[in-house]
Amino acid sequence: MPTSLKLFRLTSLGKWKFRFKTMVRYRLLFLTSAPIILTLCALVAITLYWSVHYTWQGALVDVSERLDVADNSIHLIQKQQAYNVKSFAESYDFRTNLNELLSSSEVRSVEVSASKLNSTISTRIGTIKGNTSAEATKSEEFAQWVSENKSRYELDFLDWKTVKTVEDKWKYLDLTRKESFFDVLGEDELDGLDVDLAKRAEVPLLNGDSIEKRGLVSRTVLPIKNEHDDIIGFLDGGILLNNSTGLVDQIRNLIYPVSEGSIRRTGTVTVFLDDLRVSTNVPLNSDDKAGRAIGTRVSHDVHSKVLNRGEEWLDRAYVYDAWYITAYQPILDQYNNVIGMLYTGYLIWPLIETYLTNLGEISITIIMLLLVSGLIVYRGARDLFNPIERIHKVVKLVHMGQEKRIGALGLDDQHELTQLAKQFDKMLDQLYQRNQEIQQAAIQLECKVNARTASLKEKTEQLEHHITLLNQARDTLVVNERLAALGELTAGIAHEINNPTAVILGNVELMKFELGSDTNRVDEEITAIMEQIDRIRNITRSLLQYSRHGGVQDEVTWQHINPIVDESITLVKTGAKKKGITYVSDLKAKTSVEINRNQLLQILVNLQMNAIHAMDGQGALTVSSEDWIESGIACGAIIHVEDQGCGIKPDQLKRIFSPFFTTKRDGTGLGLSVSQSILSQTGGEIKVESKVGKGSRFSVYLPKKSEPQLLVSNL
Repeated sequence: MPTSLKLFRLTSLGKWKFRFKTMVRYRLLFLTSAPIILTLCALVAITLYWSVHYTWQGALVDVSERLDVADNSIHLIQKQQAYNVKSFAESYDFRTNLNELLSSSEVRSVEVSASKLNSTISTRIGTIKGNTSAEATKSEEFAQWVSENKSRYELDFLDWKTVKTVEDKWKYLDLTRKESFFDVLGEDELDGLDVDLAKRAEVPLLNGDSIEKRGLVSRTVLPIKNEHDDIIGFLDGGILLNNSTGLVDQIRNLIYPVSEGSIRRTGTVTVFLDDLRVSTNVPLNSDDKAGRAIGTRVSHDVHSKVLNRGEEWLDRAYVYDAWYITAYQPILDQYNNVIGMLYTGYLIWPLIETYLTNLGEISITIIMLLLVSGLIVYRGARDLFNPIERIHKVVKLVHMGQEKRIGALGLDDQHELTQLAKQFDKMLDQLYQRNQEIQQAAIQLECKVNARTASLKEKTEQLEHHITLLNQARDTLVVNERLAALGELTAGIAHEINNPTAVILGNVELMKFELGSDTNRVDEEITAIMEQIDRIRNITRSLLQYSRHGGVQDEVTWQHINPIVDESITLVKTGAKKKGITYVSDLKAKTSVEINRNQLLQILVNLQMNAIHAMDGQGALTVSSEDWIESGIACGAIIHVEDQGCGIKPDQLKRIFSPFFTTKRDGTGLGLSVSQSILSQTGGEIKVESKVGKGSRFSVYLPKKSEPQLLVSNL
């Protein structure tokens, strides 16, 4: 978000906050609207809570009821399945063909009364083993004919099982505990019931390469007896639930009837073999044409509760690729073992979408009610707001110095605001009258004060002038006394320096004479020694001239300062490199000035050496020059010596040009004092700027024309 937009929003927010705190209109509007807003918010919160709670509970009850309907539908289908098997068993064709089968062979039921069973079992088994191949063929043809009637009675398989042994009888009698029941059959068992049943039962796993070959079936096993009430065989009929899309679609259409705009159009029904969907109308995605999610598995939570614990599931669940409101119940076999699940549910999003839509409609209605109620309150209180705002406006104008009055408010004379406005106007009139009296008295008092303080002001100015002159005289006296002492000291020092200098010069000339032609080998060194001796003599001569107070003027000449500055850098630079000091020079001065060259050189060397000591062996020393220009007029030149040292404390900054003041252990305190004194005799001066911890900057101001000053400024 741009900074300007943020500032605008903050400004707008602060403006409205100020209005609510200061303006009566907004405060009254807030106080009248607050109960309505709080009441509506409480109603909305309660409505949201109850609507969410009961909507969700209603959805769960609804899906639970539909699961019950689906379960009843399955039971009805099983009853119809049992009825169809019984109808076939009682049909004329079946009895006729069965009698023909029995009359064409000596096969008889091994069923006898319980008292004769042990004595006849071995005889009957021998009789069955003695059947001829023709009789076996007749029995197979009968079984084939029975299987061909499965479609007529709406069954997926219908099989005839002849009782050949006691084990067969008890095996199938165990399957007749319930009229119809669910069972899981393997591939071989499915082949034994019908030739293509195993192929129809195959369910490829959607997220794997394997194939589920077991089949979930609903079976009805019916015993068939002869005229002697002996069991001679069993009819095994039923439906295959694997890939039975027609069955789940039929149940879905029953419990989720299609109606325009209804969320139940997305309802689904699924039959599970263990946790695998073997028959479902859950789509692979939102497009029903993409196929069904047959071969996918149920979520872990549902698996744990329904399959492992045998409990019903009634909650939201993730069905393949979306959230559904779901209901699951276990499918049990005839031994009450959990072998699968029955599911029904519908997408949760349409319910949420409908709920959000209703919530939006409620919110819009509430907002409209708030706006209407606020408008009614505002318009109803406008007659009260306008007079109050007028009074407030007049108060602000009076505070700003304008002469305003409230006047008539357009209300009844007995109205409280009218009475308040009249009293306020009366107070303003009295205040105005008193202000006029006070102003007249103030004018008179000011005239008297001016008349009586005129002479005092004149005398005060004279006294200040005399005090200034006295301070100047005192400073001049102090400086002259110090400089006199300094002059005597420098005269002695110069005299003492001249004696060893003369000895050195004499010895150097003697060496040059003695060496003769060999002098060329050390001519450069001897020349350097002679130049430095000459420089020492010039310095001592300058000190002697300084001590005589006035001799300096004789050697002042026109000089361009850049060569002098460059020479000073050359003299100091070698020693500075050894201490890790880097030099930066920027010489831009073009104006020539009147100055003693040697004295200026000595001053610059002194300032640079002080800077090197202040930096303590590290940092950059900057020496620069520029023209001294004031008001567009060239006054001379300025030389800056800037270091990155420790800086000078403010209390010491005022004393650094005083003689004998120093902060160094081995210092004399004369360098800056002598330099300032020398420059003052030619009209120049040294100024300093310093920050503790960052460094100092000494500026040497050199006028074009030498004009000696009577006073020396300690900066």
